[in-house]
Amino acid sequence: MAGRRSGSALVALVVLLVALAGCGGRSAADSATVEVQRLLDRRAEAVVDRDARAYERTGRGTDFADLRAVPVAAWSYRVTAVRRTGDTATADAELRYRVAGYDEAPVTTGRTLRLSRDADGRWSVVTDRPAKKSAQQLWDQGAVHLVRGRRSLVLGAGQSGQSLRDFADLADRAVPAVSDAWGTDWSRRVVLVVPKSLEGMAGLLGSPASSYRGIAAVTTGETGPRTRAPADRIIVNPDAFALLGGLGEQVVVTHETTHVATRARTTAATPLWLSEGYADWVGYRAAGRTPVEAAPELSRAVAEDRLPTALPDDEDFGFTGDASRLARSYESGWTACRMISDRWGEARLGAFYRAVGEHRERAGAVEEAMRKVLGTTPDAFTRQWRTYLRDQLG
Repeated sequence: MAGRRSGSALVALVVLLVALAGCGGRSAADSATVEVQRLLDRRAEAVVDRDARAYERTGRGTDFADLRAVPVAAWSYRVTAVRRTGDTATADAELRYRVAGYDEAPVTTGRTLRLSRDADGRWSVVTDRPAKKSAQQLWDQGAVHLVRGRRSLVLGAGQSGQSLRDFADLADRAVPAVSDAWGTDWSRRVVLVVPKSLEGMAGLLGSPASSYRGIAAVTTGETGPRTRAPADRIIVNPDAFALLGGLGEQVVVTHETTHVATRARTTAATPLWLSEGYADWVGYRAAGRTPVEAAPELSRAVAEDRLPTALPDDEDFGFTGDASRLARSYESGWTACRMISDRWGEARLGAFYRAVGEHRERAGAVEEAMRKVLGTTPDAFTRQWRTYLRDQLG
């Protein structure tokens, strides 16, 4: 009996230990996830502290010198998956970082890291690259250089210091010009990112280069009201920008800065003819260009009796479409906003933009804003706009 009782107790103990191991014990993958997270925590701390030696102790991947110039206020990784094979592993992680003085909330992007483990069981980073569906960061393209303007921060890769200074000067002139037209209820500072080439721009946007050929710059950001959001980025296509004259450069940067200023009042209800047209209106507001000079494609269409019958749809603003049609779409939006400014005044134009954005959805937004702010209807507005085109461009 004593032997049987002892045996039963032993079996029960073994079962209990197995159960505990199954419930609370960590698998090799779980253990690797914890160890990799700790490694990346140390790596993030080194970035924030600008500690090159501490960073290099975590492995390779991104060269610390490439991102040293980025003025980060915060940097962190969250490991989402680890696939381990012996002493090597691939980790998926979410990188979150904030640029000091510009980002109220972190920029978030996916990263894929390959790691190796040494004889002492310590993991280190071998490569650190954008995740499959994530865009590149500027430091993925080489050493980042920084120039600070009075109202701007310019980050560049493969660009001279003088080139980046020129961009800062353009931005510093754009910010007060936008505030003069839109008002001062926005951050009144901008971040410009200048890669080496069109291909670099496309990498930062996670899209094919063909989508942006001929496009001098784009602005990324979140539309709609928000209390904490990362700063918008004006991403430059240096290949197309180099073809612009001094006036064209200023118009482009002012246009993109307008998108930064109006972002919080731009929603799903805002049609592209209004958001792009308003940005062009601000860009050309003090440029001294005549309507024919600022809208050559639309002027040609009017001269050939091809007057547009309606304002452009959002689809007409696609970068991959016909270049002439795209130009006419931008020019149509600009002339519509210019007409509002001429006939109802600049204050009404800004009020109209804000009123459209107050709607949660597209349906009825423009109609109601036209009725309340301009005292007209879409049909009447379109007729007035077509007459305006004949008068200004004919």
